[in-house]
Amino acid sequence: MPDVFADLVGQDEAVTELRRAAAAAASVLRVGAADRAPALVAAGTDDGTGVPAGVDPSAGMTHAWIFTGPPGSGRSVAARAFAAALQCVHGTGCGECPGCHTTMGGTHADVRMVVPEGLSIGVGEMRALVLRAASTPSGGRWQVVVIEDADRLTEAAGNALLKAIEEPPPRTVFLLCAPSTHPDDISVTIRSRCRVVPLRQPPAAAVAEVLVRRDGVAPDVAQWAAAAAQGHVGRARRLARDPEARKRREAVLAVPRRLTGVGAAFDAASALIEAAEAEAEASVSEADTAERAALETALGAGGTGRGAAGAIRGAAGQLKDLEKRQKSRATRAQRDALDRALVDLAGFYRDALTMALRAPVAAVHTDTAALAGAGAQKWDAEGSLRRLEAVLACRAAIEANVKPRIAVEAMMLALWKG
Repeated sequence: MPDVFADLVGQDEAVTELRRAAAAAASVLRVGAADRAPALVAAGTDDGTGVPAGVDPSAGMTHAWIFTGPPGSGRSVAARAFAAALQCVHGTGCGECPGCHTTMGGTHADVRMVVPEGLSIGVGEMRALVLRAASTPSGGRWQVVVIEDADRLTEAAGNALLKAIEEPPPRTVFLLCAPSTHPDDISVTIRSRCRVVPLRQPPAAAVAEVLVRRDGVAPDVAQWAAAAAQGHVGRARRLARDPEARKRREAVLAVPRRLTGVGAAFDAASALIEAAEAEAEASVSEADTAERAALETALGAGGTGRGAAGAIRGAAGQLKDLEKRQKSRATRAQRDALDRALVDLAGFYRDALTMALRAPVAAVHTDTAALAGAGAQKWDAEGSLRRLEAVLACRAAIEANVKPRIAVEAMMLALWKG
């Protein structure tokens, strides 16, 4: 059976560092020094080496980590695998012991995963998490807190987390995932107290290999999906296995030839927005229905006893809070779906640009290479670059909370005008 790091694609240097740290953490436990281990306490700012001040670089282990890298590089995969290695009875991440199994399965009592469903992670959630993380590990090893998308922490939530990282419980480890260490993604003070593990975009060949080995995808399909996903393992898996995902991609890549005028540009924008909304609705509707049914049952819905009707009426506030959370999750899902479409569109114009420049690189979208080549002849390199920049500007605008419809309409007009 493969160990817990097997699915961390194309990140050999990071895996080596994490294995060394897990072994160091295990040695701390073996000598019984976990409650006073100076190597797990960091303070102050670092010197640019990625190791916080006050931490011996040779110790291999510290109490707070940040995993950075582009989307699809495996930030959350690396964090979960490292959490499993810390809970591994062998200290290696063997993939076979109960600690590895329960951590990778999301059921370990001492590993807490924070996966934001909405647009941000609030201070209330973070305070509750920090409080629970301060407890003694039930399994005798480490309390591990994994925060996916730590760049979504609100300022107040970040401050609550900073307090815990500055004065960490003796056997608690914080693992944060963020696109970068830029202040827009993670605060300077939090970053200065964490060791940074940079991940890179995995090569298409490595992504294809894992699709074949783990998911049983045919080699030719895996190679196509890996290239089309631009190194994003999750997107490559969806393209390889989900016919609906392939249809959505085909619709997005048909956009350039649909832009024949102003009206067509607005029609294309509406179609893109509606497709993202439909995809998001399909992805969250089942969870929304199950959550509402579970809450109503817990509050006494369907009961016939005395007071049942009154209990439901008194639960209106809880139902309203649930609807608010579900609305936030739907908004996040819509933006994620739209961003996937924009990444595909950016890949098309990138292909056109490289063809116009006659660059000796492989196309992202091999199945639309002919269309990209025709565009390269029509627009030349400068025109292709302007169109690529328009797509990237649209992504940045949506990330800055511009209304998606406004941002996409502006992008379509820019693509049409060139």
